[in-house]
Amino acid sequence: MPKRLIILAITVIAMTIAIGFVAMQPANVLPPETNKPAVDTGVIVGKVLPGFTLAAVDGKPVTVTPAGRIIVLNFWATWCPPCREEMPELNAFSEKHGGNVSVYLVNVQESQATVANFLNQNQYNMSCLLDTDGTVAKTFRINAIPTTLVVDKQGLIKYRKSGPVTMAELEGVLNGL
Repeated sequence: MPKRLIILAITVIAMTIAIGFVAMQPANVLPPETNKPAVDTGVIVGKVLPGFTLAAVDGKPVTVTPAGRIIVLNFWATWCPPCREEMPELNAFSEKHGGNVSVYLVNVQESQATVANFLNQNQYNMSCLLDTDGTVAKTFRINAIPTTLVVDKQGLIKYRKSGPVTMAELEGVLNGL
């Protein structure tokens, strides 16, 4: 019996430490009073979005730069279940806010045919860029997919999340800009 109590006590202590660690993590959204763009470029919240150019699914090059528009970048892959889960919400968000927000899906290391087939089968109309060699994903330090970034009109990264994002989450970020 004492052995079970010791194991239980260790488990409780470990969970308490883990919860405390998570609670100490910084928030993904900057407070509204931080409206000035950062001086330096980077890929984390609070930095200015670095520009990049990738081919779209139709083969035409697309350059993404902070240029007076809100930008949503979503790094994903067709084989990724959480990516598939969030796609309908991203598509609905894009359709609702397409006039004011540029939404770019950035597919990581898949072929044009695979991506085009997935988008066509599911009738998704979002702009999709192909990071076929993973260079942009490496630049943005994408360690998990899906990962979503929201960039304000000044080019400042205001939100970054690894894991599926919902339309409600994106609406909340948009309302805070």
